[in-house]
Order: sequence, then C-alpha cells, then structure tokens
Amino acid sequence: MAMILLEKTVHDSAAFAKARSKANEYVSDPGKLSSLLDRASRKAEAKQGPLSEVRDSLMACLRLLRACAQKRYSLPWQSLSLIVAAVVYFVMPVDLIPDFILSLGFTDDAVLLAWTFRQVKSDLEDFRRWEQEQAEAAPASDVAETS
Repeated sequence: MAMILLEKTVHDSAAFAKARSKANEYVSDPGKLSSLLDRASRKAEAKQGPLSEVRDSLMACLRLLRACAQKRYSLPWQSLSLIVAAVVYFVMPVDLIPDFILSLGFTDDAVLLAWTFRQVKSDLEDFRRWEQEQAEAAPASDVAETS
C-alpha cells in the first residue's frame, strides 16, 4: 500500500508535471535529446540502491529513445512523451525527493521509472524484439558485404 501511495504521489507531483512539460522540448530537438540520454546513462551507471531494480528497463528505454532520435525506430507519441518525461525526471537533481538525500534520493526516481515501464510495457517489449531482430540480422548482412 505504501508503494502505491508513493507511486501516486510521485506521478502527481509538480516535479513530474515539470518533467512532462519539458519532454516535448527534448522530443523535438534530437541534439537536446541526445544530451539528455547521455546524462541519464551516466547517472544510471553510477547509481545503486533502489535504481538497480529498474536499471535494465531504463537502459532499454535509453536505447529505444536513441533509436527513435536516429529515426531507426518509431514509437507512439504518447509512449515516447511519457518515457522522455520519466528520463527528464530521473536526471533532475531536485524533484519530489532530492537526489542528495542519501538513502531516499533515488527512491522516487525508481518508483516513477517502474510506473512508466508498466505503462509502456508492450512498447518496450516490441522494441526489445526489434532490437533482437536487428542483432540477429547484423551478422548476416556483414557476411554478405564481405563476400
């Protein structure tokens, strides 16, 4: 029950509303989106604690956003906007629970990311299948080019 309450509090927070409003700026500017993804990648790699439970999905979402920015993959606007907003929230140092609060600072980030991943679950699964297909097709095309 406490987790559901925290999830609703984070989702309804002014900090997430701010992140959602900034998401459109990032989606419409590939350079700005790339910079955001670089910051999110560095932060995800450096953090432990509650974030470790959602790290695989976060890294998949960062790859998904890079593929979208490079026009190699497309995603419904609603999902794209929600994922970007969650990443914006994640990189914001001061949000519902500021990141500098040692044992709790990333709890709200992890909760919001987990909620987001549930909302876009089928889109994320589709991307992972697409990514796997790309990886399987790559060796075959490499062999064809060298023949």
